[in-house]
Amino acid sequence: MGTEELTGAEITIRCLQEEGIDYIFGYPGGAVLFIYDELFKQNKVKHILVRHEQAALHAADGYARSSNKVGVALVTSGPGVTNSVTGIATAYMDSIPMVIISGQVPTYAIGLDAFQEVDTVGITRPCVKHNFLVKNITELAITIKKAFYISSTGRPGPVLVDIPKDVSQEKTKFYYPSSVSMRSYNPTSKENPGQLKKAIQLILGSKRPMIYTGGGVILSNATKQLTNLVQMLNFPCTNTLMGLGGYPATNKQFVGMLGMHGTYEANMAMQHCDVLIAIGARFDDRVIGNPKHFYNKERKIIHIDIDPSSISKRVKVDVPIVGSVSDVLNELIKLLKASKEKNDRAAIKSWWAQIDQWRKRDCLKYDRRSAIIKPQMVVEKLYKITKGNAFITSDVGQHQMWAAQFYKFDKPRRWINSGGLGTMGFGLPAAMGVQFANPKGAVACITGEASIQMCIQELSTCKQYNLPLKIVNLNNRYMGMVRQWQEFFHGNRYAESYVDALPDFVKLAESYGHVGMKIEQPNDIEDALKEAFKLKNRLVFMDFITDQTENVFPMIPGGKGLSEMILV
Repeated sequence: MGTEELTGAEITIRCLQEEGIDYIFGYPGGAVLFIYDELFKQNKVKHILVRHEQAALHAADGYARSSNKVGVALVTSGPGVTNSVTGIATAYMDSIPMVIISGQVPTYAIGLDAFQEVDTVGITRPCVKHNFLVKNITELAITIKKAFYISSTGRPGPVLVDIPKDVSQEKTKFYYPSSVSMRSYNPTSKENPGQLKKAIQLILGSKRPMIYTGGGVILSNATKQLTNLVQMLNFPCTNTLMGLGGYPATNKQFVGMLGMHGTYEANMAMQHCDVLIAIGARFDDRVIGNPKHFYNKERKIIHIDIDPSSISKRVKVDVPIVGSVSDVLNELIKLLKASKEKNDRAAIKSWWAQIDQWRKRDCLKYDRRSAIIKPQMVVEKLYKITKGNAFITSDVGQHQMWAAQFYKFDKPRRWINSGGLGTMGFGLPAAMGVQFANPKGAVACITGEASIQMCIQELSTCKQYNLPLKIVNLNNRYMGMVRQWQEFFHGNRYAESYVDALPDFVKLAESYGHVGMKIEQPNDIEDALKEAFKLKNRLVFMDFITDQTENVFPMIPGGKGLSEMILV
């Protein structure tokens, strides 16, 4: 133990300093006022004041995704922590490393229905990697150390530390360990050599191979290894929504995103391959649809993942490999280079010929001569203007899919979106976190008029901290994806999907002190984007009035298989 006596609030801040935390996103309240007082007394950890606790979590999330650091949020008890649950669940579904510090009523009042008391541990248990309630001041520092360790190792995820108000006031001697070990938590760190050899045999014997990768490649910082593997083998590669940027989208071996709104060639190759190498992906319902349809074609499956519980969860695999994606790929590359066997080049060439035939379907075509703005064109122009170098956040819906389809991500951690939970309201606060993590980077939020209003109060936060975000609002006056499903599957009965009484977004942006633009003609798209990005120190809200009837294609209806796509 150390000799310095500190309060729980002082210990909390010192722990953050020891972890090298630069930013913490939060909103004050009674149960955390002692912690806020200690934040005020120092300047190493910078606090970012959001306007809603959900936004604090999304901002910390965006910070973590784009920086490869642990995001940190601070919220008060009761409604403070319940407001944050959506953000916690968003991070949990996408395996994002975050530590959430929440205030709690004093220990003597827990369970007595005290003012602003909720069972934080109980409420958050289903959507955190782990959580703690610290009832003893002597356990506070080690608990925070455990939280950062659990959050950032193995399969990452959010960890919550609930600190009662009296614990933040009490004093104890401060000691922060440099490392921590937990008997009950030992993430796998070494892959099985026997499974690697089996994988090599399948890879070298394949005639119609496919490499399918997800967010695990990006979380493991394995994009270089993946690129080396794909190009060494000359295999086709597809990314999930969460995996975009894991392999360069402009490379000829990339066949596009797969899944419900994936490309025709990616889905057909996925369905008809004979050996599938799944890397850091989880075969979720938006990727393969109904597993029984996926099993219509026989194939051997190699599955690489840090989380053993993800393997054979939805789809039975032949060769499970548990380990860090980057480490496993390094070993695979070594074994392939050392192997005297080689793939059947003629078979691979024939497989590419088939894929090129599927590519000729041009599944992402749209009317480029339309007199009404097509949302796809806005994203294409955004890609052109930014040269593919911007950080792109999105909300959830049609605009999210068009961003994924038409912005070509060649680098990891540039595409920031809510994949697993599908959280409307994520885009703007996530963009704030991205901008703090990348102060010199160009950050654009692609959103829709329904999603942006979920957390639009954060325009105030952007003003306070002079964040020069560029908001691309694809405004079709509908909850677009809801309307699309109602058109396809509910007889054109647009029940409550029309967004009536919309604000004047230009005036709204201006009222917060930002620049607003309204764009209604296709010929004005490029000039508006250029003008916006020239304003390097201003937030610009671009309201693009788009075609209300435009749908996202391809589309796989719920319960259908990868080869049952609806095309334009």
